Amino acid sequence: MAARTTGPVPNEPVIVIGAGAAGLAAADALRKRGVPVVILERELRLAEPWRRRHQQLHLNTHRALSMLPGLAYPPRTPAFPHKGVIVDYLERFAAKRGLAVEFGTTVERIERKDGGWLVRTSNGTRHASHVIVATGRDRVPWIPDWDGIRSFEGRLVHAGDFGAAQAYAGKSVLVVGAGNSGFDVLNHLSRAGTGKIWLSARQGPSLLPKRIGSVAVHRFAGIMASLPTFVVDMMISATQRLIFGDLTRHGLPPAPKGGASRLGTEQIAIAVDDGAVAALKAGRITVVAPVASFNGRSVRLSDDNVIEPDVVIAATGYRSGLETMVGNLDVLDGKGVSKANGGTPTGQPGLWFIGMRPSLTSYFHSAGIQARAIARQIAKAR
Repeated sequence: MAARTTGPVPNEPVIVIGAGAAGLAAADALRKRGVPVVILERELRLAEPWRRRHQQLHLNTHRALSMLPGLAYPPRTPAFPHKGVIVDYLERFAAKRGLAVEFGTTVERIERKDGGWLVRTSNGTRHASHVIVATGRDRVPWIPDWDGIRSFEGRLVHAGDFGAAQAYAGKSVLVVGAGNSGFDVLNHLSRAGTGKIWLSARQGPSLLPKRIGSVAVHRFAGIMASLPTFVVDMMISATQRLIFGDLTRHGLPPAPKGGASRLGTEQIAIAVDDGAVAALKAGRITVVAPVASFNGRSVRLSDDNVIEPDVVIAATGYRSGLETMVGNLDVLDGKGVSKANGGTPTGQPGLWFIGMRPSLTSYFHSAGIQARAIARQIAKAR
């Protein structure tokens, strides 16, 4: 662990905020171009968010497309690596690249100062010519403020705090949200020996199987990423219909638009099935209307039906939590997500965002591309 800073450090060329995959990729790309960089991380060790996620978690993206530049996974790594493999991988990447991280340093606010940036942190104020925000778009779990939610007598958890699937054995569970995280939860619950499972779905997902036979579907993501959006929309829709049939017959609403289109315009990731659809077709999962309100043990749905789950799992997404840090700079949209990402200018010279969009390939692959784009522009500016 690097020593903490307690006072101003003048004229640092680049500060990277966040030591996840995107932050490490950005720092590595800058060092390769000879640009000094400082990495600030609020946690006390690398990959802490990965460590906190549930023990069943595996990547939905294939290992071949889930690497940072220049570092492969160890031999015999499974096609879809477990979260523990990701933790080890990020630690190995930082060590091999010689990337020192200042842990335990929370960035509180970024302000313009004399043509550069003041970075106010829990350990003092820093000054930099360029700042790269790599804190992730999924930083803060978000649960809607449903009417009566505080009266609920069952257990309410966010999908990010799912925990061990075995903990839900014998319990009735309502999963709210049919997106990527909702299907991840359902995939695990379908094998956990639960009681009744309900899925509250406002919109249906764009959904792909994890494998077709022994072939990992995500292996084709690199090819799909090179095609026009409307073509990818048709490919995803055709694959979904061919493999799963018409899921509206089982109560699942249709997706409002194509998977690639939603990914690009709404940043909604494509969901992956690994057992949930079979459970849906077998009647173990029942699709119900959106949640309207809570009252004691009961959950009232928008169609006025009432159910009484033991557990409600909110697969309702995340927020970036960037308003306090950069909300004064007009760089966020109405949902608190950065308007720009990667090498796209933010309108604030010297301020960059990385890792703020999902992609067809993977977070890791995209981070490498974005890191190189930002590093090129910073090196050119210097």
